[in-house]
Amino acid sequence: MQTSDVLGYVAATLTTVSFVPQAWRTFRTKDVRGISLKMYTLFTLGVAAWLAYGIVLGEVPMMVANSATLLLAIPVLVMRVRYAGAAARPPA
Repeated sequence: MQTSDVLGYVAATLTTVSFVPQAWRTFRTKDVRGISLKMYTLFTLGVAAWLAYGIVLGEVPMMVANSATLLLAIPVLVMRVRYAGAAARPPA
């Protein structure tokens, strides 16, 4: 394995793993009040673009990392849209 691939896998692992706690908290609590819809939409589109770029280049570390992050980002974005109205309403 080339040094560039090792570096790619290390970077991919660190950035993807760093995202897991926030995604897990959002899945568990369904609290989306602190998530900006505009930012998160752009983030998710950016991850999808990085995945496409990795596919075009044939860079496996980039494809693996961005696939994993996208699989976490899309459900969080869906929850942000779905639960945003509920978060704005006061409890009954």
